[in-house]
Amino acid sequence: MTTFFRRTLIAAVLAAPVPATPAVAQRLSPAEAVISRTVDADYERSVALLEKLVNQNSGTLNLDGVTRVGTMMRAELEPLGFTVTWKPMDAVQRAGHLIAVHRGKPGTKTLLLIGHLDTVFEPGSPFQKFVRKGDLAEGPGAGDDKGGMVVIVSALRAMQAAGTLKNANIEVHLTGDEEKSGSPHRIARADLIAAGKRADVALDFEGLVIDSGRDMGSIARRSAIDWRITASGRTGHSSGIFSADMGDGAVYELARILTTFRKELPEPNLTFNTGVIAGGARASIDESGTAAAAGKTNIIPATAVAIGDIRTLTPEQTARVKAKMAAIVAAHAPGTDARIEFGEGYPPMAPTEGNKALLAKLNGVNRDLGLAEMPALDPLKRGAGDVSFVAADVDSLAGLGPYSTGDHAPGETVDLASIRRQAKRAAILMSRLSAERSMR
Repeated sequence: MTTFFRRTLIAAVLAAPVPATPAVAQRLSPAEAVISRTVDADYERSVALLEKLVNQNSGTLNLDGVTRVGTMMRAELEPLGFTVTWKPMDAVQRAGHLIAVHRGKPGTKTLLLIGHLDTVFEPGSPFQKFVRKGDLAEGPGAGDDKGGMVVIVSALRAMQAAGTLKNANIEVHLTGDEEKSGSPHRIARADLIAAGKRADVALDFEGLVIDSGRDMGSIARRSAIDWRITASGRTGHSSGIFSADMGDGAVYELARILTTFRKELPEPNLTFNTGVIAGGARASIDESGTAAAAGKTNIIPATAVAIGDIRTLTPEQTARVKAKMAAIVAAHAPGTDARIEFGEGYPPMAPTEGNKALLAKLNGVNRDLGLAEMPALDPLKRGAGDVSFVAADVDSLAGLGPYSTGDHAPGETVDLASIRRQAKRAAILMSRLSAERSMR
């Protein structure tokens, strides 16, 4: 889900990333210069960690595999002074979450770092191994999000070497079910939401987006909310369709609803999709999205079902669109009925002033590293993610992981050089933010 809408760029762009080091000396403090040198020196160590993580399958439903990746990350974070806790998620049929806390100087900002242990590649997938090709590497989750976790570790190691980690208040949340979240979310995301209420800043380490050759800053992510419409109608011989006795039938009622959606719902930053439809004398769509239907050409269909999703930019837009959809569904054609149900979904991360201010601080880091300014990414070009669960409570920035292409499909490829670029940005940004006074 995290890269569902990410633009896949041509291989030439991936092979020629933005330079990771400045050509001339910039305005880094002595400690920040140590951070930059340490990230470069640790490059091969970071790649080795990525290979180790990728070669352990951690498809969301491979509970043992997700737990093993959590153990690997514990081994990286505890030596850096973090108190690490494993939070089992048996209640939602998922492996669990890794929570790591570093206590620093009281009264300074608390930073929440967000990533995830799981991938979309279950043990039955043919795509299982890390394969390095110079400064590129293929592998399941190499970018999404094992590469993001490597950026976190690289950045924290560099902060430790520079002495900026010692006083930093940092809480790391690595969820075990981002790709296929457990339900209900009030259980599956309770710890993350609580951490967001404690934090001053949330930084999301899913993948960097490059658009038109430029690294982009993500200050917004749209929601992803599923819906299901079930329409019903009177059934009988087709010769009676549209009569006062029989009405329009379930399929025409569903068609009316979807056609009206297309005409009346469009507005900026909203997308709405119908993914699967089934209709007939009998019709159903199961939880996997598999449809089944049966009927005859001369029988008015009694049932029609459709599933889809909506993606919105703000909570206000979500509420408005849901209300409009419900009203359209309620305006039944003759002799029919219909209802709409909305799933839990992922909330939106709205482009707040606080998020814009965070991107401005990141661009201050870019200037001092000699890197180009990162414009704000169009939220239509990014899918939903875990940071959205905390975005209503804390200023947030997404996309601090490495750049990759082909995510969620065999051949997923990460630009290894971007790990260094992103780790330097993150470590210096975190060092500066952690020295600021908390407003909580």
